[in-house]
Amino acid sequence: MTKIEDYAFLSDTQTGALVSRFGCVDWLCFPRFDSGACFAALLGDGKNGTWRFTPAGALTATRRTYRGDTLILETELETAEGTVRLIDFMPPRGEAPDIIRIVEGVAGSVPMRMDLTIRFDYGHIIPWVRKQHGGLEAIAGPDAMILHTPMETHGENLSTVAEFTVEQGDRVPFVLTWFPSHEKPPRKVHAEHALEETERYWRGWANRCQAKGEWRNAVMRSLVTLKGLTYGPTGGIVAALTTSLPEEIGGVRNWDYRYCWLRDATFTLVGLMDAGYLEEARAWREWLLRAIAGSPAQMQIMYGVRGERRLDEFELPWLAGYENSQPVRVGNAASQQFQLDVYGEVLDSMYRADLAGIKSSEADWRLQVALMRSLETKWELPDYGIWEIRGEPQHFTHSKMMAWVAFDRAVKLVEKCGCAADEHVARWRGIRDQIHEQVCARGYSARKKAFSQVYGSDELDASLLMMPLVGFLPASDERVRNTVEAIQREMVEDGFVLRYRTETNKVDGLPGGEGVFLLCSFWLADCLHLIGRTQEARELFERLLSLRNDVGLLAEEYDPRAGRILGNFPQAFSHVALVNTAYSLSHDAGGVRETPGSARL
Repeated sequence: MTKIEDYAFLSDTQTGALVSRFGCVDWLCFPRFDSGACFAALLGDGKNGTWRFTPAGALTATRRTYRGDTLILETELETAEGTVRLIDFMPPRGEAPDIIRIVEGVAGSVPMRMDLTIRFDYGHIIPWVRKQHGGLEAIAGPDAMILHTPMETHGENLSTVAEFTVEQGDRVPFVLTWFPSHEKPPRKVHAEHALEETERYWRGWANRCQAKGEWRNAVMRSLVTLKGLTYGPTGGIVAALTTSLPEEIGGVRNWDYRYCWLRDATFTLVGLMDAGYLEEARAWREWLLRAIAGSPAQMQIMYGVRGERRLDEFELPWLAGYENSQPVRVGNAASQQFQLDVYGEVLDSMYRADLAGIKSSEADWRLQVALMRSLETKWELPDYGIWEIRGEPQHFTHSKMMAWVAFDRAVKLVEKCGCAADEHVARWRGIRDQIHEQVCARGYSARKKAFSQVYGSDELDASLLMMPLVGFLPASDERVRNTVEAIQREMVEDGFVLRYRTETNKVDGLPGGEGVFLLCSFWLADCLHLIGRTQEARELFERLLSLRNDVGLLAEEYDPRAGRILGNFPQAFSHVALVNTAYSLSHDAGGVRETPGSARL
């Protein structure tokens, strides 16, 4: 089975695909991220859907790269007979998503074979295939696809096959398009024109970027990836393209990440705004406000790309899972959890957006006031925390700290941004101070000399690295330094940070382990920089950059023993953290930020 890091990512900002190092398309989401109309070979054994192009002769070398700052992937396959180049892309579009492949002859004369296996509903449904409307149609239930190519095709073992030879200078197009089965197929796409339009779109978008500095290329690739994980019509950004890629090979920590988490708001907004993408930041903020609109008591921690609330979790028993990592899940039960920290992330995102010139309307501010009123009654309750544990709710130190952030940013929105809430601000200041006192008293372990995962515990948690980053305490505070050093001493493997020790943790609620968490490792680099250990921070950041695959992509986690990427892919949180850490190290070299609220997320 292809390793997770051997995939590249395509997107038209509404749908997405993963392409292996050898040019095999193993995961397609049509017509949207939350659709069951997709290939699922990445989760199974290759029989559940794939689009494979293979030379007749043995491969002697492969090379691939994105074309500049775009999501146009070029893969060269070299054989004894010659070399072909696969040009893969998904043109930004209206309603009908396309994935286009142009097979270009680079040298020699190379016999090629195409195998197209379409399976809808996560590999469960074999479609009815027929030649119609000038192409090859595959239809089942509500979903249909049509393949347009000048090459002759034929059926073979419930797949579609084409055999052809590519000479030097040839450019053979293959266009695969999804459409609703009750409608006629959309107009045929001209592959070469679509390629020009796609390149123009991505280059135009990239040229708006204001990011500079020594890590500009890494930042730009991460920003392009984040744009690719955006659902263009609404501005929502999904956590990853995939579901159920494991955090431990063979383990059960396999979750569906094709949804929008509220806590991503602050991280994403900051990354986009710092790079000059105020339009995308504004769209994300508007998505956020629409998603949480309604009764504050009904606010969820995550939503679908359009703001959908019902994300019921279920399993797909017919799929073996990635390297037999089961279960394979669709939906996410964490959507119904109470997670206190999201209030802090929402209010912080509103505050940062306001500072950047994206002002709240009166209706927006009324919604935020309603959220704060709800939080006033909830901040003392236990919750499931940032890591969405499947055990019992706890008094997580990070959650309480983020409740403090919510009240702090609400006060700042009144004091610095002119939002009218004079009748509330004195009460919010009082609660803010009360939470701060409680966290410092109950969240700090005198025995461990560090802030702990939950009140009254000695367990460490990497989420506490956020403490100086959100301005709860300055980086110079001895308790913060002690916490950073304790995490570095006890929760680091091969130089990278674990979320927490799964083998000793009593609140997790799940068996097995996981890899080191890349987001937390970026946080450690931020903290080391803040406490004046900038050289260590830079070295850690460079090591994190080395974990990217050959086309600059990161997943959620990494297994330092096996040297493998783990978790869903590509992971928005990891790429946002890369952007933010690069910005901090580039713009604040050697600086220690002391002012609460001035540090960056």
